[in-house]
Amino acid sequence: MKEKELRRNLSVFPIGSVMKLTDLTARQIRYYEDQGLITPERNDGNRRMYSLNDMDRLLEIKDYLADGLNIAAIQRKYEEQAAKKKQPLSDSKVRQLLQNEISQQSRFTTNANPFGGFGR
Repeated sequence: MKEKELRRNLSVFPIGSVMKLTDLTARQIRYYEDQGLITPERNDGNRRMYSLNDMDRLLEIKDYLADGLNIAAIQRKYEEQAAKKKQPLSDSKVRQLLQNEISQQSRFTTNANPFGGFGR
C-alpha cells in the first residue's frame, strides 16, 4: 500500500472534528455506524476515531441521501462494491486487460504518423 493510502487510513480524527468537516451531527454519524455504513476505530479510551477515508465515506453517504437514496439502497450499493472487489478476474478479463495495457504502451512507443498516414 502506498504511503498516501496508509495516511488516509490512519484514524486520528475525533467525532467533533468529523462533525465540523462533514457538517453532520454526532447522532447522524453514530446512526451510519449502527447501520454498518462506516466502522471507525476505537482508541484506548473506547472513543471513536475517524480517518480521512471515513470522512470521504460520510460525505458520499450525504450525497447519496441528497440524491434520494435511502439507507437500505446505500447499504446495497456498498455491498455490491465490496462483492465486485472480492470477485476474481476471469481468464478472458485478464487477457482483455493485458491486451489493452499492451496496446496503450505500444501507442506511445511506435513512430506512428500523427496525421493518420498522410505524411507531410
